[in-house]
Amino acid sequence: MGNSETFGIEKGYGKEVITWLNEKSKSQGKKLEARLYSYEISTENFGDFEMFSWMGNVQIARKLIIKASKRFKIKIIEGGYKPKEKIFRMKKLDFAKVKKGDKTIGQLEFTVSRFRNEQWEIQNEERH
Repeated sequence: MGNSETFGIEKGYGKEVITWLNEKSKSQGKKLEARLYSYEISTENFGDFEMFSWMGNVQIARKLIIKASKRFKIKIIEGGYKPKEKIFRMKKLDFAKVKKGDKTIGQLEFTVSRFRNEQWEIQNEERH
């Protein structure tokens, strides 16, 4: 079982997409549960996103979020890409792809304190 909090749905589609993700995974007999956590992120290049967390299989989560992007014709953030270096830092890093359907349109770098209970923040963003 995996989980991630650096996945996002284009603002305004959160509840609809989360309901669809949970129903789709249940109907396919897949173990995935997604939920919004009342946090939004604004990007300069890609717009605003409603962030959500999920628990389950990472491959299932990635496939379903891409299907949701195609079905609802929206941009999504596909997170959970960890940095390769194993250096201990004061902040945790996470990398994400911004996608529209199958096409990657950008990348985001998230950061959050290891010691305080804070939300993820965008440290860097890049268009493709």
